[in-house]
Amino acid sequence: MGNCSSFTLPTWRSQLQRNSLVSIDEGGTHDGIKTIPIQKACEFTTNSVLCVCIITWNMNGKMSVEDITKLVRSSRKFDLLVVGLQEAPKCDVSQVLQETMADTHILLGQKSMQSLQMLLFGSKSSKKYIIEMKVDKHAVGGLGGMIGRKKGAVAMYINFSGIRMVFVSCHLAAHEHKVEKRNSEFQRISQSLFSKYGIPYAQSADITVWLGDLNYRLEGISSIPARKMIEENRQSLRGKDQLLQEAEKGEVFNGYYEGTLTFKPTYKYDVGSSIYDTSHKIRVPSWTDRILFKVDHSSGMDAVLSSYESLDCVRSSDHKPVKAHLCLKVRSGDD
Repeated sequence: MGNCSSFTLPTWRSQLQRNSLVSIDEGGTHDGIKTIPIQKACEFTTNSVLCVCIITWNMNGKMSVEDITKLVRSSRKFDLLVVGLQEAPKCDVSQVLQETMADTHILLGQKSMQSLQMLLFGSKSSKKYIIEMKVDKHAVGGLGGMIGRKKGAVAMYINFSGIRMVFVSCHLAAHEHKVEKRNSEFQRISQSLFSKYGIPYAQSADITVWLGDLNYRLEGISSIPARKMIEENRQSLRGKDQLLQEAEKGEVFNGYYEGTLTFKPTYKYDVGSSIYDTSHKIRVPSWTDRILFKVDHSSGMDAVLSSYESLDCVRSSDHKPVKAHLCLKVRSGDD
């Protein structure tokens, strides 16, 4: 399991710790979101410092034990598992996940804000590697309670054997035309999280991961042509993705990485199926559910993305879950 069986404070961290915080250069020209290919061979070996599985899912307020187990039923070759849920039902999803993972992993931490939840699991021996952990939340609107559509973010900062990570699970404003509102919510959340500790989160991590229902839609295409392109020319359809467009303008996620969108758009499906919306609204399918990450290379760390996929077999929601596998490693002198 990565280097979990022999974690020690890496020598590359010692020099950095003398400088307290590691700053990330946010100035200069914007880079947009850098799309990267998947490295099929998982480096889940001693060459990897840490392997992290990340899952985001908008549950649409519905509980399906069968579908929750499907999230993590495949090979569990990871040290940490991060699960971000939006529109989670009031029943105890955490307990179901803990029971499902009991053979291999334990719950290390969690944070919730009404329908927004995030859970962090680690291998059974992982507690001793936690040096520091903080959680936070920031609401930007939406409705909680019975409707269960709270908007905002829950977040977790963890120093795990000297590797400083931030995970942000969010649910941003819905509807195609609310692009600027989504951009604004991203900025507000970014500026707010962990500010009560006096530490801007983006300046205190070796790797920052955003996951969730970001709600960016396809722009400038109607539903029927979009559905045809999904089957025939998915690569061209990516050019109509609002998130990539806004990042290219420098509005959001400057310098973040994302795997290539080879999977089908994850919203909106008829519940109980893998058929896109057949209601009178006939919504345009969109990649609303995403996982993005940013690495501070000055920390000596690098990240390899070994999978980025949606789980079509999960059908209890109108969203499909999205899953990524990141392997963190120390950069060699040749990198």
